[in-house]
Amino acid sequence: MADYGKEVIIDLYNCNPRTFTRKSIRNYFKELCNLINMEREKLYWWDDFGVSPEEQQTSPKTKGTTAVQFMLTSNITIHTLVLLKRVYLNIFACKKFDDSKAAEFSMKWFEGEIVNTKVVRRL
Repeated sequence: MADYGKEVIIDLYNCNPRTFTRKSIRNYFKELCNLINMEREKLYWWDDFGVSPEEQQTSPKTKGTTAVQFMLTSNITIHTLVLLKRVYLNIFACKKFDDSKAAEFSMKWFEGEIVNTKVVRRL
C-alpha cells in the first residue's frame, strides 16, 4: 500500500524562550513551510495573550503557546513551554517533504537540542 503521507514528531529541549513569541512562531511557520514547500493556510493560537495576569497559566506543563498552522496538505502543531524551555512539534502532510531538514531547521530556530524525533508513515 502506498503511503498517504507522514507525521514527524520532534521534541526540543533547552530552547531559548525568547523564540516563543507569536511573531517568532509566525515567522517560523512561514520559513518552515517555504523550506518544505508547503502552502500555508489559516493559523490559530492558544496562549495567555490578552489574558489578565491573575488568570494566566502558571504550571510548567501549560505556560506557553500552542498554535496550529493549517496547510493545504494538512497541518503543523507547536506547543512551547516557557518554564521548561521546550518545544513539541508535529508536522503532518500528505505531500512529501524532507523531515531531516524540518528537524534541523526547527532545532536552529528555537536554539535547542533535539531529544526525540519520530516519523510515522500514514497509510
